[in-house]
Amino acid sequence: MKKIFILCLFLLTGIIAKAQDTEDYIAEHVKYAQELMRDHKIPTSLILAVAIHESASGNSRIAQHLNNHFGVKGPNNNDEIHSSYRDYLNADESYSHFVEIMETRAPFNNLFEKYDQYDYKGWARGIQRYGYAHSRTWASQVIALVKKYELYQYDERPEGYEEPVYATPVYHRKKRSTKTAKAYTVKSGDNLSVIAKKKGTTVKAIMKKNGLKKVNLKPGQKIKL
Repeated sequence: MKKIFILCLFLLTGIIAKAQDTEDYIAEHVKYAQELMRDHKIPTSLILAVAIHESASGNSRIAQHLNNHFGVKGPNNNDEIHSSYRDYLNADESYSHFVEIMETRAPFNNLFEKYDQYDYKGWARGIQRYGYAHSRTWASQVIALVKKYELYQYDERPEGYEEPVYATPVYHRKKRSTKTAKAYTVKSGDNLSVIAKKKGTTVKAIMKKNGLKKVNLKPGQKIKL
């Protein structure tokens, strides 16, 4: 019982420590993210949430070794890590480059006309829609981070601002086509070999599908093919 209690305490402490890490990460980068928002009109909350998501709050290998906080691919000169992700001099340079990508690369640059600097949901969904990440739940995860850490408080929203309402996207899985098994009525003179040859199958397959233990058939009997 004591061991279980210690284990639970250890796990709980790990969760709290991880949450505190994220809070520390926000505190470290929020000021620069706000400067980018004021200069480029992109939500601070969105910038921080994407960085938290892509860098695991600064704990990912590419964040630690390459100062890459947004999962941007490109060449690097780092000898400590072999990676397809580009490197930066510091975290601020990575933040600035993310905003530069949004501003200069099509179709991301279209988002500035569609969404204001307070609409983190619109930005997240637009960035996903234009192919920044392959995951279909990427935007939902980024939005969830904004809400969890209340990052919208850093967006300097005007008094009385109301968030646009967006329908929750629903992802439909493709339904597997289900073919109905064809029934065959046994005629006089039929046997499994004859039927299998006619229908392009095997005796073994017919017996397995119908649960037959003997090869004998009776006229009028229905079997699945």
